[in-house]
Amino acid sequence: GDGGGNGGGTGAEPPTPQRVLFPPTFSVSEIKNKQRRHFMFLRWKQQQRKEKLAAKKKRRKEREALGDKAPPKAIPKTIENQRVYDETTVDLNDEEVAFDEATDEFAPYFNRQTVPKILITTSDRPRGRTVRFCEQLATVIPNSHVYYRRGLALKRIIPQCIARDFTDLIVINEDRKIPNGLILSHLPDGPTAHFRMSSVRLRKEIKRKGKEPTEHVPEVILNNFTTRLGHSVGRMFASLFPHDPQFIGRQVATFHNQRDYIFFRFHRYIFKSEKKVGIQELGPRFTLKLRSLQKGTFDSKFGEYEWIHKRREMDTSRRKFHL
Repeated sequence: GDGGGNGGGTGAEPPTPQRVLFPPTFSVSEIKNKQRRHFMFLRWKQQQRKEKLAAKKKRRKEREALGDKAPPKAIPKTIENQRVYDETTVDLNDEEVAFDEATDEFAPYFNRQTVPKILITTSDRPRGRTVRFCEQLATVIPNSHVYYRRGLALKRIIPQCIARDFTDLIVINEDRKIPNGLILSHLPDGPTAHFRMSSVRLRKEIKRKGKEPTEHVPEVILNNFTTRLGHSVGRMFASLFPHDPQFIGRQVATFHNQRDYIFFRFHRYIFKSEKKVGIQELGPRFTLKLRSLQKGTFDSKFGEYEWIHKRREMDTSRRKFHL
C-alpha cells in the first residue's frame, strides 16, 4: 500500500488524510501499554469492519450493474457445510434402514400400538430450579407425570414404571441446584440415552414469552438427525409425543441438532394475517449433548453401550459430527 505520510506534492497543498496503515509485520499484541494496546486493537477492528462493508457494497454494485448476468452468490463456508462425510448417514430408501425401523424398540409406538406415557423424575432430593424445570417440562410433553424421588434407586423405579404402563422415563440430574443432565430411558426394553444438559432457561427467564402453554398436543419438529445414531436419538424424542398433533393449539416442540448439540425450543405460532405468521417462545429451553447410548433400560454397572462419546478418540476434527 502507500506510505503513511501526507499526500506528497508541494507544501502549498493541504495534506490528504490517509487511513491508518500498520506495517505488514506489526502485531497489536506487541504494544506493551495495555490501554494503548486496547485502543489500537479497537481501531484495527473498526478498520476491518469498514473494509468489509466497502467490499460488500462494491460487490452489490457490480451485481446490480450485471443484472441477470451476475454470477450466482457464493455460498459461505461454515463448519456444517464442510462437515466430514459420515458413512453411517441414513438413506431413507435403504432397505436395511427400513428393516431396522420396523423391528427396533420404537416400532410399537410408530405402528400406533402404544400410547406414550412418561414419568419425569429427578435426582435425589431436588432443589427449586430443577423442580420448576420438571414441572414446565411436564406441560410440554402430554401425558407426563412428575414424581420426586426420595432415596429410591432407579433400578427399583423401572419395574414399577413398566407395571404401570409407562413408555418412557426421564430423569433430570442436577449439580449445585442447576439441572445439568438428562437420562431418557425407553421402556420396557430400552435403549437409554444419557445427555449433558446446559443453557437451561425457565419460562420466567425468557424475554417476550407467550402466555402459558395449553393442553393441546404439540407438533414435533426434528431437524438434522442424519446418521444412524442421530436417527435413533430422533426416534427416541419422537416417541415421547402422541401421534396426532392438535394444530388448533398452534404449539410446536423443536429438537434442532447442530454440530451434535441438540437445541430444544417450544413455540406457539400466531397468524397475524393470511400471509404473516409470528412466533412466541413459551419455554422452557435447553441444550443437550449426547454422552452415551445404552442398550436396554438404565443399568450403570452391567449395561451394554451402543455408543459412548470419547472426546480424545472421536473429536479428531472440528468438522466431524456423530448425530
